[in-house]
Amino acid sequence: MNLITISDRLSKALMVLAAVWAFGLTFMILADIIGRGAFDAPINGTAELVTASIVIIVFLQAGYAIRSRSMLRADFLVEHLPPKVQRALLAVGYLLGAAFFLMIITGGWDESIRSFTEGEYEGEGALRVPSWPARWTVLGGSAIALINYLVLAYIDVFKPELAASEEDTSAPQH
Repeated sequence: MNLITISDRLSKALMVLAAVWAFGLTFMILADIIGRGAFDAPINGTAELVTASIVIIVFLQAGYAIRSRSMLRADFLVEHLPPKVQRALLAVGYLLGAAFFLMIITGGWDESIRSFTEGEYEGEGALRVPSWPARWTVLGGSAIALINYLVLAYIDVFKPELAASEEDTSAPQH
């Protein structure tokens, strides 16, 4: 199996995990609202769990959004340039995206290790949520995002025919 296939499968699996997590979270929020409104008995710690979960969900889905070319792109000017220049500019953009996620990894590495070793928690009161899962998900999601940006740069520069076939399969069918 090559890096592109592994990246695709891992990104899709993490996206599905994030979707399932978000779906389950909606039921917890709904139960908290009903408990709060109807029985004056909210679910303790809902706010802390939702706060941590949002970060986790976003970074689990980032790799898939990048690989499926679903990230926001303003190409109104670039589309008027020759195809080779378009591919080069896309590759530069992908490399900048990879650099951004590399900075997140290098900047968050020490804090993530410290969070785990020192048992850092978020929240006060009824429920304290460990902060290391969110921190490590940010690192892992950033690593997948970085890899996917590099994969896209490789495809657009060295395999433009593969990029064209990916765009054709992702285009809406009428």
